[in-house]
Amino acid sequence: MWISDSWQDFAVLDCSRGEKLERWGDYLLVRPDPQVIWDTPKTERGWRKMNGHYHRSAKGGGEWEFFKRLPEKWSVDYKDLSFYVRPTGFKHTGLFPEQAVNWDWMSGVIKAAGRPGEGLNLFGYT
Repeated sequence: MWISDSWQDFAVLDCSRGEKLERWGDYLLVRPDPQVIWDTPKTERGWRKMNGHYHRSAKGGGEWEFFKRLPEKWSVDYKDLSFYVRPTGFKHTGLFPEQAVNWDWMSGVIKAAGRPGEGLNLFGYT
């Protein structure tokens, strides 16, 4: 397994009771994650200082609750890449930071092929 550990602008700070506390640049978001099955004390101070919390609905979907100023979108950086992120109507932010290991791998393949500066976007929903 490759671990995406080169982030400066993103971090999972804590997780408990089906939720994870994440830092996206200067902002803290809490989002549901069904893989978080443990019930540990939420002692990380970010739980009390979050900017936004996504609440999943029992009927599907859900909605954001915002507590502190949060711009419509903001920029986060990963190495020499910049991304805009923003909370969407179905808990996402428009960026999947765990994919950074794939960006690193693809960058290496492209550079090894002697074609730096070129890329290929293979992302899409099906």
